[in-house]
Amino acid sequence: MRSAPGPMGRGGFGAMGRPVEKAKDFRGTLLRLLKYFVPEKTKFIIVLICAIFGTIFSIVGPKILGLATTKLFDNLIASFLIQVRNLQIEKQLQANPSLSLRLSPVPGIEFGYIGRIILILIILYIVSAIFTFIQQYLMSGVVQRTVYKMRRDVDEKLNRLPLKYFDGRTHGEILSRAVNDMDNVSSTLQQSITQFITSFVTIIGVLIMMLSISWILSLITLFTLPLSIFIVTGIAKRSQDYFRKQQAFLGDLNGHVEEMYVGHKIVKAFGHEKKANDQFDVFNDKLYEAGWKAQYVSGIIFPLMRFVGNLGYVLVAVVGGVMATQNGISLGDVQAFIQYSSQFTFPITQLANIMNVIQSAIASAERVFELLDEQEQVPEVVRPAVIKEPKGDVRFEHVVFGYSPDKILMHDMNLYANPGQMVAIVGPTGAGKTTLVNLLLRFYEVNSGKIVVDDVDITKLKRGDLRRMFGMVLQDTWLFHGSLRDNIAYGREAATEEEIVEASKAAYADHFIRTLPDGYNTVLNEDATNISQGQKQLLTIARAFLADPEILILDEATSSVDTRTELLIQDAMEKLMKGRTSFVIAHRLSTIRNADLILVMNHGTIIEKGTHKSLLAKNGFYADLYNSQFKGHVLTAEPEPA
Repeated sequence: MRSAPGPMGRGGFGAMGRPVEKAKDFRGTLLRLLKYFVPEKTKFIIVLICAIFGTIFSIVGPKILGLATTKLFDNLIASFLIQVRNLQIEKQLQANPSLSLRLSPVPGIEFGYIGRIILILIILYIVSAIFTFIQQYLMSGVVQRTVYKMRRDVDEKLNRLPLKYFDGRTHGEILSRAVNDMDNVSSTLQQSITQFITSFVTIIGVLIMMLSISWILSLITLFTLPLSIFIVTGIAKRSQDYFRKQQAFLGDLNGHVEEMYVGHKIVKAFGHEKKANDQFDVFNDKLYEAGWKAQYVSGIIFPLMRFVGNLGYVLVAVVGGVMATQNGISLGDVQAFIQYSSQFTFPITQLANIMNVIQSAIASAERVFELLDEQEQVPEVVRPAVIKEPKGDVRFEHVVFGYSPDKILMHDMNLYANPGQMVAIVGPTGAGKTTLVNLLLRFYEVNSGKIVVDDVDITKLKRGDLRRMFGMVLQDTWLFHGSLRDNIAYGREAATEEEIVEASKAAYADHFIRTLPDGYNTVLNEDATNISQGQKQLLTIARAFLADPEILILDEATSSVDTRTELLIQDAMEKLMKGRTSFVIAHRLSTIRNADLILVMNHGTIIEKGTHKSLLAKNGFYADLYNSQFKGHVLTAEPEPA
């Protein structure tokens, strides 16, 4: 029995043993997925019709071909019988020439009739191929347009999700839903829907054709069906455990390789190469053991199914031959039935495999829908306010905030920053410094109270308009794959070459850029590892210079540069911050001694505020924090108040 390519590989049996992730709500997810097909319902109906007719025309072929076989067999038998009769007549005439016997003409093969049958078959198969082509062509468009809508919905949803969603999940998990799960849905819809229809119609059509030929032979073929199902289900259950172990060990191996690759220098530095190799061998051996068992157990499905198919083929051939000798069935029908019986088992196995794949696709679709159902950020106001001439006046009024309702970080936060004022925010790790910036940019929404910029509540502004007033230089640099010029120009659209160069000079980045082989055209790789960490930070500072914002946020902006460059950048920063409101988060307190206002935070609360001199004079938390940096002591956060 030859098998056509299935959805998961040769004959469709390659994934019968693979572990299938099942949806929590299969019916609900399937119905929701089908709603995406509603705009394509007309084309989808045409696809169904083409699949049905293409399969029907293909199924009728063996029956018609049997007519030619029967006619050819009848012609040969008739020719043989007449030749035998003519031989007998010749013997009688030789014995008695006076007899008036005549030889009968030997009939030939009716090539005209057989030719017409062949012509009909060619037309049938051509029509079937045309229907199949139309089906595949339309289905490709239907699926790709449907998945396009889903991808667009996911992309738009990601833009509407709050930062809280991204902070609570790994990048891999989000990408898995947006990319891997979408690809799984796309490939399954593309391959499995038409194959499901074709397999189902093939089973029904072949069964009808077999019954129309002989119910006895049909019972013999159906007798092999439970045996096929028993083999497939039994082996699939056995291989499930092996495939689960294989996936688990593959994950362990990938994790180990990634960890060793990322930390390659550390492994070398501490001489752990042998230990890393030994650990790799352990994971590799486990993966090998589970892998060959999984592949072997699932791989024997195909030869066993072929054995069952051949068993049915032998039984049909023997019984059909006996029936043909007794004129119970024509030889052409026996030939047609043998073809039908060889076609009958495969689509059943393929259907089982397709259901496996569909289960996985529905589970992927469910994960995508979970993403689409996530709570979105607070919608934009219908009639947003507009600040035409931003001044940089910032106020926090009785702000209360917590990352979860039961864990409030900020209690009654009040802050006032005058236009053009440099406000430094200091405190131990976890004090709430970065949270304050996140609230200012509306990455998170306050629980109560309000934040006001230039006498306008920031919730009345569009998020885009609000964030365009800010320029940020963070401790964690972010650069994308592209040229240095493009990365700097990201700070402002349509920036000229002169403006990019001037911003680079102001950030003291121009010199190192020009020393690179391609200068400003140097392309950063995916992780920007072809330049140093300090050079990355200079580029982000140049980007901030180019943006020329009304309000600056500097989060340890010079943490990755050397002391000399830090002094130069601080000088440039002072020029940039002149006339602009600036929020500077600093751990090295020596860098913020000239700040107009220093806020000392601990446990989400401002516990001290003032200038550098006034805070030192108080001899409080700030003074201890400042002095500890010069005495080599490490100051930890104060315990929570009782």
